[in-house]
Amino acid sequence: MVSRRTFLAGSGAVAAGGLGWFQTGPATATGQVGSGLVSAAHSGGGRRLLPTFARPRHLHYGDVSKLSGGDQTLLTTLQGVVNRSRPELYFLYSPGGADGVDARWLRNTGVPATRYADPLDLVAKYRHRVRGAILHDPEVPDSLNVATTLAGLENAVVADAAQAKAHGLRVVKDLRGLFDDDRLKTYRWQLEHLFPRCSHQLLAGLPPTMVVQAENVTWREIARETRQIRDESNRGTYTLDVSPALGQDAVYVRFQDSFGDDGWGPSILSLTAKANGTTLATFRPGTPEEAPYLFDGVNSSIGAAGNRFADGGGYFIYKFTPPAGTTSLTVTVEMWNQYLVTATDTAPTRIEPFPYFRDYVVATKALVSWLPPNGPTGELLKEHFAAVGPTTPYAGWFANDVAGEWSGVDLAAQGGSEVLPADFYMNGTVLSGVAAPISNKVRKFTPITPKKKIYVTLTFGEGDNVQYCQRHMRDLWDDPRRGDAPVNWTVSPLLADIGPAILSHYQRTATRNDLLICGPSGAGYTYPGAWPADQLDAYFQLSGTYLRRTGMDLVYAYNHRENDAWVPFSETIGRGYAEHTQLRGIIQSWEKGDLLVRRGGLPVIGNFSPPGKAAEYRAALDQHTKSWTGDAPLFIAGAINAWSWTPSDVAELAELLTAPYELVLGNVFFDALNRVL
Repeated sequence: MVSRRTFLAGSGAVAAGGLGWFQTGPATATGQVGSGLVSAAHSGGGRRLLPTFARPRHLHYGDVSKLSGGDQTLLTTLQGVVNRSRPELYFLYSPGGADGVDARWLRNTGVPATRYADPLDLVAKYRHRVRGAILHDPEVPDSLNVATTLAGLENAVVADAAQAKAHGLRVVKDLRGLFDDDRLKTYRWQLEHLFPRCSHQLLAGLPPTMVVQAENVTWREIARETRQIRDESNRGTYTLDVSPALGQDAVYVRFQDSFGDDGWGPSILSLTAKANGTTLATFRPGTPEEAPYLFDGVNSSIGAAGNRFADGGGYFIYKFTPPAGTTSLTVTVEMWNQYLVTATDTAPTRIEPFPYFRDYVVATKALVSWLPPNGPTGELLKEHFAAVGPTTPYAGWFANDVAGEWSGVDLAAQGGSEVLPADFYMNGTVLSGVAAPISNKVRKFTPITPKKKIYVTLTFGEGDNVQYCQRHMRDLWDDPRRGDAPVNWTVSPLLADIGPAILSHYQRTATRNDLLICGPSGAGYTYPGAWPADQLDAYFQLSGTYLRRTGMDLVYAYNHRENDAWVPFSETIGRGYAEHTQLRGIIQSWEKGDLLVRRGGLPVIGNFSPPGKAAEYRAALDQHTKSWTGDAPLFIAGAINAWSWTPSDVAELAELLTAPYELVLGNVFFDALNRVL
């Protein structure tokens, strides 16, 4: 009998072939760069898009969840240099100790491991494996990315001066004073001087800093919308008295969603702050006048009307510094939808270096930047894409939240690059080297004869994010009610390279009610309609390779946007999917649920994405289908918000979907749809 531990460790107890499993692991020596890193283009067993690493034999690990971002960056870049030869270092970033998600994956690897109570002791243990430290300039945040690129090229770690001294690290390069706050100039220098020495197998995009929540902050509630309003019907001018928060030198005013599970948080169009009746600040969001007061806007976006908004778990914070002796402080805002306004006199956050995914960047000797995809920085980002070949992945993420996502993915597509959302993917150098069996067999199912019913298939989104697959999806997957109701789970087929043990775990532990389907929009997140016509087939061919390797025949996909709306797939795009992949159907991101066409012979259905939880979702389905006459089957591809729903919520919805609804998995759904469309 083969235990799960042995099986996930890749013992080979289940042979490739008969059961449709192939073994992942290190390639032959001809594909190696250095002694352990495996080149993507030359690895054995077929083309790999992403570099992988040798199979780890023993891991040294520690819990870094309570360390500063600076210390985490030091350790993560050390991990990149050491693990390039063979993975030896693994870190627990998530809280929860042995129950945290990083600890669970470590156990699943089956690799023997030694725990270090103080993970910083590993710097001394492995100091002889690095040449020294690249010192970043704390006054110039983007220098951290330049230091990371150099660390990969020079076999060094990234540190500040105090860290280098404390750990006895020789200074290989000191970046202090070499750059200023001109981001464009910094990254152009890097492109011209460092990129020729870098690996061209991927580009990386990582923020140099992150916002860390401060401890022991007390927020006072100032105003709350208690109704679930999504239509601006409460739009008005509100004067908020934040005087109770006066005490220290400054007051911080936070706007967030009063209902965090449906995506209709606060929007503001203008703000005026007055101290003792005298105007302290007045501005509209997104303007230069706002900038001095916007303390934390990372988790918010600017809307089409110039409004700043934050949905779900997002928020934005303004900082006002009234004159000494101020006894009255008011904030007047034009505001609408589901707002919760709170205030404090304690700085609620601090800025620290962003450490994540840097092990993979350093180990692969990739160029890492952080260029907002609009304006002059967007033009420089275009030059990055032009410097690499078609289908070269951009791994990481983009600045400016949702707006940055749409414009960034679009810009990458125009440059012939797909995106691998991976900025919070931890221990990539270890997880890409752990051997694990992955099934390449398409899931079998029993077809149904379509009847006069409303067939619904539900899909958890976000699976293009390998960090989601590694972190939040694992928490959802471990929900005790998973399997009670049929649901599709989007995952990235690129996990076959960068996390085979993760994908193998989901394949092996899926119930009969769990179906893994490909996340947007194939082998990497992209908008096919934005690709150059002469390069698009290369993306479809790549996607076909990975879909066949991972046994997936359905995809949740995006196309490009025009006038702030999604564009249906063209016949050319549908034909590309049909000719180069084994897809039986496509769910296109659409939200309104009123798209149903054939493209290239494949059925394409737009998803339906109502707000709220189970009861509200059922009510929205009733409203959406009220014109159905019952004379023929009707098909609805329902979207499930992975950040606010759980399998328990899906099970609750399933109990409400009585006749005429029938809830089915995606393979059954598209088989039936193909018969009637």
